[in-house]
Amino acid sequence: MIYFIGIKGAGMASLACMLFDIGEQVSGSDIEKHIFTEAELHRRGIKIHRFNEVEFQDHWTVVVGNAFTDSFSEVIKAKANPTIRVIRYHDFLGELLQKYKSIAISGSHGKTTTTSMVAAMLQPTIKAGYLVGDGHGKLAKDDEYLVIEACEYRRHFLSYFPQLAVITNIDLDHIDYFEDEADYELAFNQFITNVSDTVIIYGDDPRAHVLKSNIETIYYGFGAHNDLIAKHVEAFEDHVKFDVVFKNEHLGQVMLPFVGDHMILNSLASIAIGFKLNMSLAEIEAGLSTFSGARRRFEVEIANGNVYVDDYAHHPTEIEMTIKAAKTRFPNQTIVAIFKPHRVSRLYRFGKAFAKALSLADHVALCNFTSIDDFEEGYDIDIHYIQNMIENSEVVSEDEAGAAWLAQFAPAVYLFMSSKDIYVLSDHLKLYQKS
Repeated sequence: MIYFIGIKGAGMASLACMLFDIGEQVSGSDIEKHIFTEAELHRRGIKIHRFNEVEFQDHWTVVVGNAFTDSFSEVIKAKANPTIRVIRYHDFLGELLQKYKSIAISGSHGKTTTTSMVAAMLQPTIKAGYLVGDGHGKLAKDDEYLVIEACEYRRHFLSYFPQLAVITNIDLDHIDYFEDEADYELAFNQFITNVSDTVIIYGDDPRAHVLKSNIETIYYGFGAHNDLIAKHVEAFEDHVKFDVVFKNEHLGQVMLPFVGDHMILNSLASIAIGFKLNMSLAEIEAGLSTFSGARRRFEVEIANGNVYVDDYAHHPTEIEMTIKAAKTRFPNQTIVAIFKPHRVSRLYRFGKAFAKALSLADHVALCNFTSIDDFEEGYDIDIHYIQNMIENSEVVSEDEAGAAWLAQFAPAVYLFMSSKDIYVLSDHLKLYQKS
């Protein structure tokens, strides 16, 4: 038995699904509250227990989610049995990765979507499993490659030694752990030393120059200085066309089913992976054309004469990109941004940047902190810290009253942005507008 403490965690759920797919006996524990990542677990019939409901058996392997400290009751119980192997999520994944030709997608923003894109691109032509940080994971016994999302938090990605790696960008985050920008950049340089073949870097990032690579490096972006470039971009409401130029050679035009510059950049990183695996541009385009999006990454629902977008954006850069993408896809419509932060340190450090990004919307609704891991010692602020910086903003409750305030702007494009459970308020709004 491989037992997961915190099985609903984004990576944990994906990993549990992968191991189940290759025949392992899998179960785990978590809170009873519904989390979007559990859908794939239920689809496979993987049992989810309440914490402390299960008696651990001899010789089990217990995988511990990174949200749980060694003082957590189930971790203590597992470690008390000397026959049980207790291992952290990132360490277990690092061991699994060694069994495959591996591809790791890292970066401050866009790694979940890019991992999903690469997975979609490879499926028609290459035997590849994948782990996406949105609860999706797949693995077959005869897979040759494994694509994973590699998170920099607490330097966890240093447990991975991939052949190919992508760095989508470097934009300081997780300041509850990283000391400063220099420490953050150092982590990515340490990660590069783990990569054995090629590192693929977003070359238009002003911080790209801080990355030092002694292996083959492919830079991608819009700028002419890059190795892989998207040129002559034509953007439409539901798709994009652009020419692919690699090392000064025009390889052809692709048409892909998404919008936004950030999505073009994610696709360029995927194209670079495809070239490294000797895929033709036609094969790459065919695979990327099957990409339907990652969970909670600009997921669109149209109902009641309104557009509802659920997005994981929780950093100012991500919020800016999400609002701009909405304006491109839904021009001339009222944009209402709804944001719920995660961690007071992030809100405090990036307060002005959050306010600037959110102000791109026509109206802004702000939800307060609710999770226990949001609060940190040394900070005494709440959501009003940025509400005072944003015109046309309101602090709303995540209930019918909050839904009523949002409903006054209908018809509108409602952007629900958070790494937390903001989709609860979205459900309230849909129900309110339907009644």
